[in-house]
Amino acid sequence: MSWKFKSVLLVMMTTALACGFLHHLVPPATLNFERLHIFLFNLCSGGTLLVYFTEGHKDLSRRGQAFLTLSLAFALCAFLQWYVPAMLIPLVLAGLIERVRVDHFGRRFPRALFSPQEPTPRKFHQAALLCLSLGLCFSSPVILNSVYLKWFTIEKLKLDTFFLGFSFPISLISMSVIFTLMKQETLAFTSLLKEACFWIINLGVIVFFGFILAGLFASQVAVAILLFLTVALILYLYWHEGMPLQQKAFLTSGILFLLITSITGIAYILLSFSSYYTPDHSLPLLRLHAFTALYGWNLSGLAVISRHGDFPLQLHSRALIALHWLTVLILCPLGYFLPSVAVLAVVAYCWLLVRLFFNKGTIDRQLTAIQQANLNAAPSADKG
Repeated sequence: MSWKFKSVLLVMMTTALACGFLHHLVPPATLNFERLHIFLFNLCSGGTLLVYFTEGHKDLSRRGQAFLTLSLAFALCAFLQWYVPAMLIPLVLAGLIERVRVDHFGRRFPRALFSPQEPTPRKFHQAALLCLSLGLCFSSPVILNSVYLKWFTIEKLKLDTFFLGFSFPISLISMSVIFTLMKQETLAFTSLLKEACFWIINLGVIVFFGFILAGLFASQVAVAILLFLTVALILYLYWHEGMPLQQKAFLTSGILFLLITSITGIAYILLSFSSYYTPDHSLPLLRLHAFTALYGWNLSGLAVISRHGDFPLQLHSRALIALHWLTVLILCPLGYFLPSVAVLAVVAYCWLLVRLFFNKGTIDRQLTAIQQANLNAAPSADKG
């Protein structure tokens, strides 16, 4: 990864977090920086890194640069409520992502997702690209209906809620890396568990979102618990099957963040259907949930894929992970309510990114060989 690309990511991801605290300076009724907070991290940074990781070039390709530029334009238009271009740009972005997916996986219809011969990491990888392109395609009609047509109104489906969905592709590509770094020679039962994890994560999130829109309390709790247990299973598999590489510490930390995200999500559902559902109780829990999801779990995955060719890095993993936890679990949630702590959170987060992006690394030949073997796997279902 070039120094220039690292610098762009550093500025963009730091600005994303800072936008999450700008309500201290600008009232949300005047300018809602929450959209930039979501877009800059999930779509602009995460989507661009997904393209970069998939194409496998040393530097960001022209197609990746086009995605970065257009995603920034989409973020700005959505933020400024320029909805006509905001409906057109994601369609172009979806076309770019689909081109990347087809070039990498060879087929427009993702038949390999349903093949038992397709390795689980490749399934998660293709699902990440497919989820991003579908989310971009759906964003146009959602904006059209929400802003102009208003044919139907769903209380829980607001534009900002829909835009949060751009974080799911980051989760999927992080899962792809986690399963890539597990031992490939496993028992048949272990392979079955990996396959089950793939389908439960993908279908579970979709079904869970539907239950949220329908307001079904018991169903939400049941699916949320199932997702929590699946994440716990992934942690167990990775702990025992994961190869002893430096990335294991970062990704294990990320899965632990995801477990906390699941627990806070379940707690928020229970709270939302109780008599204690007031801003004083719900907002701190919601912010903790959001920060652990975006800047805990998702950042762990993005950090690994951004430097996938550079590990092992010349840094102390434990100290860096400790800074990560301090920033996400304490400084960020407190910073949402206390301006002085918000400044400290942004500084700590920026320093964390500097260490992750700019510390020197050496090429890990073993990891490179493993990743190349997984990426080049071409099951019969994929060849058609």
